[in-house]
Amino acid sequence: MAVGTAFVGRLFAVVLVVAPFCLGQENGPKAVDRKSTESRAQKIRDLPAEWLIGPYIPSNRPLQPLSNQQRARVYFTQTFFSVQPYVARLFVAAIDQARGTPSQWGGGMSGYGQHFGSRYGSFVIANTVDSIGNAALGYENRYDFCRCKGFKKRSLHAIMRNFMTYNRTERELRPAIPLYAGSFGAGMISSTWLPGPRSAWKEGAYSALIQAGYGSAVNWASEFSLDILRKITNNRYPTTASMPAGH
Repeated sequence: MAVGTAFVGRLFAVVLVVAPFCLGQENGPKAVDRKSTESRAQKIRDLPAEWLIGPYIPSNRPLQPLSNQQRARVYFTQTFFSVQPYVARLFVAAIDQARGTPSQWGGGMSGYGQHFGSRYGSFVIANTVDSIGNAALGYENRYDFCRCKGFKKRSLHAIMRNFMTYNRTERELRPAIPLYAGSFGAGMISSTWLPGPRSAWKEGAYSALIQAGYGSAVNWASEFSLDILRKITNNRYPTTASMPAGH
């Protein structure tokens, strides 16, 4: 799967989003440069925190069932309009290329682009199946910040939410079947474009297994991401309005 210009465009989009934030921490030699940098950084800080980690439910807000329109918005934000899926797949693609798997794709930007395209394509399939399944069952597909304090409790909540989700009552927990059905299905479909002979069932099982570990890590990072950002930006980002209470 070649991604070519589309991949390069996404990569530059991520760089353009992250670069102003990073530059906001530096002191330029010229006043005009400082002013320009601070202006860009302020625009980033004023954005809702979901641009970074996707739609979430702050700990100070009640869980409420989503309408179909809201579900559509959550899906598109999770899949295309937040930084997390791109950065995560860029990172995993780099690991794949460093390991040389699959070897047929080779190295360089061409090989890296194919690794990224494969990972991102699998994610789009998985999240699409997950979103459809959650809508059909009335399940919650946003991450909710733990309504608790303490590193251990919040960590356990993040891991639990990778295996359980809320039904339409938004109080009762149910196994996250759509999540793993999506991962399994994406793994099976990816076997059609991965080079070499592949077992669709094996790829599906492997993808579901990866979701168990990788999904827990992503949830954990999301749970503490806003705390980390506030720490490294001296409480300037995210704004208080987008920060969950008690965190």
